[in-house]
Formats: sequence, structure tokens, C-alpha cells
Amino acid sequence: MSKTALTLALTAILISHSAFAALDVEEQRLDAARQAIPTVVSRYQAMVDNLDSKYRQQSDELIMTQMVARQGERLWQQAVRDVQSGGQDDRPLYWSRLAMKTQLKQHKPAFNIADWQRTILLNAVEKASRGFSNIQFADDVQIRILLTGFDPFFLDRNIDQSNPSGLTALALDGYKFMVNGKQAQVETVMIPVRFADFDQGIIESLLTPIYRDKSVNAIFTVSMGRDDFDLERFPGRQRSAAAPDNLNVLTGASKSSPKPPMFDGKTLNGPEFVEFSLPVKAMQSVKGQWQVNDNHKVTTLAKGEFEASSLLELQSATSVEGSGGGYLSNEISYRAVLLQQQFNSPIPVGHIHTPRVGSYDAITEQAIVDQVKAMVEAAATQL
Repeated sequence: MSKTALTLALTAILISHSAFAALDVEEQRLDAARQAIPTVVSRYQAMVDNLDSKYRQQSDELIMTQMVARQGERLWQQAVRDVQSGGQDDRPLYWSRLAMKTQLKQHKPAFNIADWQRTILLNAVEKASRGFSNIQFADDVQIRILLTGFDPFFLDRNIDQSNPSGLTALALDGYKFMVNGKQAQVETVMIPVRFADFDQGIIESLLTPIYRDKSVNAIFTVSMGRDDFDLERFPGRQRSAAAPDNLNVLTGASKSSPKPPMFDGKTLNGPEFVEFSLPVKAMQSVKGQWQVNDNHKVTTLAKGEFEASSLLELQSATSVEGSGGGYLSNEISYRAVLLQQQFNSPIPVGHIHTPRVGSYDAITEQAIVDQVKAMVEAAATQL
């Protein structure tokens, strides 16, 4: 082959590869997951393949974006239907979302797609498959409740890890019940375990219109935690957990050197601690397999770990861990309460830490879902 021909061939290869995007750490785990939990990963394979087929054939950018968003929404709706019809597993949604994103990165449509165009498609799948575009309360509902769950995490420890908070979100999406003669409804979304999404304002973008429009009556954020249920009384501002997120990103924070989170390219400003405002006594009245704790435990730089009696006691402290810890479970609660304060909103908001599970435990997780459901119903009597 001549030098010119070789150059042209190499250029063609480079152009071909430039049409694709590198897989991130979450997406790179797919092969290991397919080996370890093949039926979980492949549960919605037909939907993944359908997206891929339509994507490769599409030549209209606008139609393609709408199609991708619709496929993401269908994935969310199917996961909700499965869980609510007895398929007690949050993991197929997580892995199928990653499979859809992988297809968008490794294949290309019927035109030369630019990186920014692919980013729009990836964001469309992310948002729609997390329920963000599916928050819809019925017209006759008088008590509107928003509840958030989280993706599975620490997957390099257990590739088959489930998250009972995510299962709770799928189980309660659209759930209606009567309370004090009023119709109540729960709508839910799924939150990623990624620092970058928090720094870019995923919680603020979700909750700002809700606080502004007073469109719900209560906000519950839920994550997997410790041995029992903990209602996290005093969320803290700082990150201090040395644990990685789902992209294996470390913040560099620690208990001896906590770091504030970011928002829109700047340090997130706010008090060192804020306070839970959901009806604790009503939620503690629920009888179930686990105790429901009103957790006042915090950690500050000066005093270390202790039980805080009030916000006043924490006023001049530097937070290390809030009641919810120093990871994203604490941070979602802090951001949600901080935004509530900034809007001077009367909407009660707070965080529930569920009991933890190792890997996947359908019976235990169903019991967790049932107890969260009862706590939400009990709280609604006070709204």
C-alpha cells in the first residue's frame, strides 16, 4: 500500500471512530453484570434493541430526539408496571438504562452525528428513564406527594446490588390512597449516584418548579442506610465520605477535611446544618419489622460525633456529617431542605434512610417498601 493510500485508510478509521463515544465507568460494568446476573440485565433487552434499531435508521434529528426520549419513558413505565405487578427488582431498570446509553454511544444514526447531538440524546434517555418527565398528578388529587429513590451503588463490591429506595420509588409511582376524606397520590423519580449530577444541579432543577409553584404537599427523599429506618433530622452541608460514586469519582473529602458540594460551577452556599420538617411522630407511629428512629446524630469538626438537640446548638459548627452521613444520601436531603428555605416554602421535606440489604433480597426489600408506604400514608394524615 502506498503512503498516500495508508494515510487515507488511517484517516477513514479515525473518522469512523470519531462517530462513536467512549463508555463511562458505569457502562463498562455491563459486561460483568451480563455474566453475573444475565436475566436481570436482559429483562428489557427487547426495548434496548428496539431503541437501537430505530436510532440507526433515523435521519431526522428532531424525530430521533423525540423517539429516544419516548423509549426512555417507556423503559421507566415498564419498570414501574413490573414492580407493581409483583416483580420486586429495581435493577433491570438501572442496567437497561446503561444498555440504551451504550447503544447510543457505540452506534450511529443515518447521518453524521456530532458529540453535542449525542449528548442531547443521552440526556433524554437519562431524564425520561428516571421518571422526570412522568410526574403527573390526577386532577382530583388533593394531597400530592413527591418521593425520590436512588440507583444501586457500590457495584464494584457487589455487581448484583439492589437499592430498596429505588424499589420503593418504582413501587409507589402513581400510588393513590384516601386520607381524611381526601385523595392522595405519590409520584416518584430515580436519582443517580453521581457527584457530577448533584454539582450540576439535578436536585435544584427537579425541585425549583415544585417549590415555586407549590405543586406538591410533601417531599420524601429516600436512600439505603443502616440497620433500621432513620429519619434524618439534621442534614449537613459538607461532603466527608471517602467512598466513590458510581463513576468511581472521589471528591477528596474526608472526616478530617470535609468539602462543600458545588452548584452551577460555584460552591453551594448555605448554613452548615438544616432541619427535617416531615411529621416525625406520625411516621414513627407505624408498626413494622424495623424501628423508626428520629436521628439527631451529627459530626462537627470541633466536637466530633454527638446527638444534637437543636439547630441552635449547631449554628456556629462546621459540619462533617449530617444525620444522613457525608455522602449523597445526606446531600440530597440538605439540598432539598436548603431550597425549601430559599423559597420560604411551607412544603414539608425530609429524608428516610431504609435498612440496608446486601446484594438483593426480595423478601426483605418488599418489607422495606411496605413500611415506607405506611410511613408515607401516616405522614399524609398530617398534611
